[in-house]
Parts: sequence; structure tokens; C-alpha cells
Amino acid sequence: MDTVTVNGIQLEHEIRGTGEPVLLISPVLADGFVPLIAEPALAERHQLIRYHKRGWGGSTHPLGAVAIADHVADAIALLDHLGIGQTHVAGHSSGAAVAAQMAQDHPDRIATVSLLELSLLSVPSGEAFFAQAAPAFQAYADGEPERAIRLFLSLVSGTDWDHCRTLLDERLPGSIEQAVKDADTFFGVELPALAEWRFAPDDAAQIRQPVLSVLGSDTRPLWVEVAAFLSANVPDVEECVIDGVGHLLHIERSRPVAEALAGFLARHPLTC
Repeated sequence: MDTVTVNGIQLEHEIRGTGEPVLLISPVLADGFVPLIAEPALAERHQLIRYHKRGWGGSTHPLGAVAIADHVADAIALLDHLGIGQTHVAGHSSGAAVAAQMAQDHPDRIATVSLLELSLLSVPSGEAFFAQAAPAFQAYADGEPERAIRLFLSLVSGTDWDHCRTLLDERLPGSIEQAVKDADTFFGVELPALAEWRFAPDDAAQIRQPVLSVLGSDTRPLWVEVAAFLSANVPDVEECVIDGVGHLLHIERSRPVAEALAGFLARHPLTC
């Protein structure tokens, strides 16, 4: 990946393909979009930009708190450096929170927003999710980052660890080891920022761009509830359900996710 300095930090990024740009924003698995950008439905029609947020991979690791707004500022600075005025944006989980905030804060820069199971912890089921994740938090607090990541990924994927590990080793070799290296960022920086992020109905209503909400059919109640929240509050939202997958939908079944995104982007081209 290439490295650029923006906002006083270094961000790793990679660009593939040509066409209308699409900025891809990942959560705990820094390279989670790799299977998706290999799919012809997207790769042959769009310029795909993925990057490691501050704290992930070889990007600068923060010394203190990093808010969702800070990630938005980094993403916009990266687009400025690349000379990209208007773009589509797609995010997964906590990365989708950054995408949603970008749409609110920079409506002139963001043409469409694709939210792959947005993690919004303020919905009623967010409290239950935190309770279910307590063993992972405790493992991290006990100085066991590998066990913490294992427990968390198993929880969000909705599968036992053996199945989850096999999937990630096959589709994203090295991703588990990288997630363990990034555990301090995830548990110590990302999750606290996500818990503090405000995205109430009036905030959702401010998103005037076309929005695609992508959901796995077998996902956890948290993301089902968030999808319903988006449907009720975002003015222009389409929903797509990917059969037979949970929260790691774009890793488990990258082709139908890519096709859904490609179809959505084709219906909503850049306006300038």
C-alpha cells in the first residue's frame, strides 16, 4: 500500500481500477474489503480506494482518543490529496459510522452512501450486544488481545471460532494476526468512540444522498434493528439482504454484495 501524510499523520491506502471513485472504510479487520474489490462487478467499473484508518496497519497509531469526526477529517484529507472532489462512500460496521458522518458533514463531496451493517450502539439492542461482548472486553483487560479478538469476531460473525477462523484464513490471510496487532486501537480507541457517536433520527434525516443499507439474513438483532432505524429515518434509502450470511457478509459472500453495490452505484452516478 502507498502512504500519504495528512492531518499530521500517515495513512496507508490502495487504489484499484478506473471509473467513478468509491471510498471503502473498514472496521476491526483493516483489510476486510479485499475480497470485495476483487469482484469484477465493482473492479471493472469503479476506482476503488481502500485505506487503513489511523490506528490500523501501518497507518499512524494514535496516542489518545480518536472520534468519528477525526476519521471523517482524515478521509476528506485523503480525498483532497488524491484530487478527488466527489465520491461514493461505503463502510462496514464502525467504518459505516464514518461513512454516515461524512455524508452529513460533507454533502457536496459524497454522492452516495453504502452502509454494510452500520454499527449504531445507541439502539435498544446495543446494550444487549455490549453484554454479549463482555467476555471479549474482559479478555482484553486481562492482557489477552488474541483471545479478545477471537471472542469478538466469533460473536459478530455469529459462528463458532473454528468456522470464523477458517473463513478469514481462506478469504483474508493474515487478517487475524493483524487484528491482534490492532487490538489496542479497536478496544481502546474505536469502540469508545463508537459508543459516544451520536446518530439520532434527526441526524439520519440529514442524509439526503441515496443510501444503500446492506444486511446479512443471518445477522444479529443489533444490525437488524439498525437497518430498521435507517429505513424509518433516512429520506432516500434502499435495503438489500444477502442470504445466508451474518455480519461478515462482504467477506463470506463478496460477489452478491459487490453486485448489489454496483447496481446501486449505476442507478446513482456522480452529479459533478
